[in-house]
Amino acid sequence: MQDEKLIAIVTGAGSGIGYETAKLLCEKGWEVWDLSRRDRAYEGVNHISCDIANEDRVRTAVNVIASRAGHIDLVINNAGFGISGAVEFTAREDALHLLEVNLLGADNVTRAVLPHMRKNGSGRLIFISSAAAIFPIPFQAWYSASKAALSSYALALRNELKPFGIDVCALMPGDIKTGFTAMREKHHEGDDLYGGRIEKAVSVMEKDETNGMSAAYAAQQVVRCVYARNPAPLKCIGAKYQLFAVLDRLLPKRFVNFLIGKLYS
Repeated sequence: MQDEKLIAIVTGAGSGIGYETAKLLCEKGWEVWDLSRRDRAYEGVNHISCDIANEDRVRTAVNVIASRAGHIDLVINNAGFGISGAVEFTAREDALHLLEVNLLGADNVTRAVLPHMRKNGSGRLIFISSAAAIFPIPFQAWYSASKAALSSYALALRNELKPFGIDVCALMPGDIKTGFTAMREKHHEGDDLYGGRIEKAVSVMEKDETNGMSAAYAAQQVVRCVYARNPAPLKCIGAKYQLFAVLDRLLPKRFVNFLIGKLYS
């Protein structure tokens, strides 16, 4: 991408990776627009209050940005949240809400911006997936499934949009120290039946996140992807998780899943 005034949309830029990414893009001279339900944003970021699960509001917001800025060069689909608990006891409405935000919310934003990018003959879409997409975590099944679906969505979209000059990639950060941990919707129903394994798994997850990489570091990797000439379609963030991803390809899935089960439950 050229070093000129470019237009970026970052969803969920009110905190965590989204906030730090918006900050870095602003420092590099981008005009950044935040779509999120929070009012907090980095100084200089244009904020539009928007629930990305609402298709009509997303389309309206994107059209406002396109009309004011004239074009859209970059979208970072970052907004999302997590729920934990046993699949058996997770309410259907809770699972659907997570999918509406983590997966279908990103789709809402993508479908809204594509006509503008296709008209310009260029653009880049970056999806913030998770290492949980390739290492599904017990008692965090719906979050893992939503991120696995998001990675697959991005890979398929990459081939669909290639003729239009639009790049697509997905980044999979591992454990990150952000407000995401406190915002996780935790459900401990049935923990007695599962021998306390639900609470144990959540405790392990939260400890790993508390000791994880910083949101600022993750944002630096996102921005590297923004400026990469030919970014990898799917990439883990963090050397440790990149190594884990290689081992996942080399080792039998039965063995890898066994190790994940021993670690978390």
